[in-house]
Amino acid sequence: MKRRKLIISDFALIAANLLPVIGVWFLGWRATEAFIVYALETLILGILTILKMLIVTFVRKKDKWYANGGTSLQSGFFFILFFILHFGLFALVQTTIFSQTAKITPPNSSLTYFFFHWYTYVNQDVAYMLCAFIVSYLVKSFIPFLSKGEYKTVPIMLIMFQPYGRIFVQQFTVILGSLFLSLGLDKIFILLFALVKIAFELYIDYDNIINKAQADLDQKSTKK
Repeated sequence: MKRRKLIISDFALIAANLLPVIGVWFLGWRATEAFIVYALETLILGILTILKMLIVTFVRKKDKWYANGGTSLQSGFFFILFFILHFGLFALVQTTIFSQTAKITPPNSSLTYFFFHWYTYVNQDVAYMLCAFIVSYLVKSFIPFLSKGEYKTVPIMLIMFQPYGRIFVQQFTVILGSLFLSLGLDKIFILLFALVKIAFELYIDYDNIINKAQADLDQKSTKK
């Protein structure tokens, strides 16, 4: 489902995605650092999602879990544990492939070094870009979640799956970007990547897609 109109918070997301491009093209930042930030963006999304689920859990305690065509009530902590394991696996695979392809891990280090030592890659430029993304997601998603009282009504399962549409785009482009880094086409690709990423964020409404899928599950479980 496509979103046709921009909202104010979209501009924060646009700015966050363009900052790495400006830094690489005009401020002397390394493209590798920009892609490190895009890889770490996955972790930012995961942490914010866990915080949302924690808030819902403290307020509502339990919610519907869909499995095998039926529903059951499960503790919010069950959702959180499932998300940490499942989403964490996605993040581990993405960061491992990226770090190995871009060759940014120390010699003789483990395949998963980047995932468990991500903080060692945060220098001043990376910190600027990370802060921009954190602010954009707070403005676009987390603050409205609190101010509009969404934590009282939004299903935990919807919250849990919100990051997945974005992470599929990120995984593909970050891994592809690491290949372009090795070919010396980093500046061109960082621009194309940012534009594609912005287009996906602005014109595909992931939440509505997930809402529709959940409504279909509700309808099927009601008929049984």
